[in-house]
Amino acid sequence: MHPDSLPRHADQAAAWGGQHLSNDLERTVRAEIAEGERPDHAVRRMLRRARAWVSRYPGLEHAYRVVVGILGGTLSVIGLLLVPLPGPGWLVVFLGLAVLGTEFRWAQRIAVWLKRQLRRFWAWWKARRAQRDAQGTTT
Repeated sequence: MHPDSLPRHADQAAAWGGQHLSNDLERTVRAEIAEGERPDHAVRRMLRRARAWVSRYPGLEHAYRVVVGILGGTLSVIGLLLVPLPGPGWLVVFLGLAVLGTEFRWAQRIAVWLKRQLRRFWAWWKARRAQRDAQGTTT
């Protein structure tokens, strides 16, 4: 088969519904993230109750913060090591920052900043891909 007769990515996406699938998947993921970030989410309520219990015992509270720091730091470092490899590197980094963010305000600020940068990058990438597909259509 001649390379010119192969369907382009945009044509394949349109034929297979890929563009619609991509948009639907993105909407679903965004909705699930928003649902998980709700302050009244069941998991968040459970974690608040557990944290309130821990805070009644000063020695346990210190040990808890140390364990959270070690666990979150380890997850973040492992995630950073996984970033250049195929797989969930950034997901593990965000998970580590989420764990750290339960006890450390600086980790929450870093996670918010990283999420903002990721949204900006994703918007740039989608615009770039759309522009490239549009240019491919006219040639």
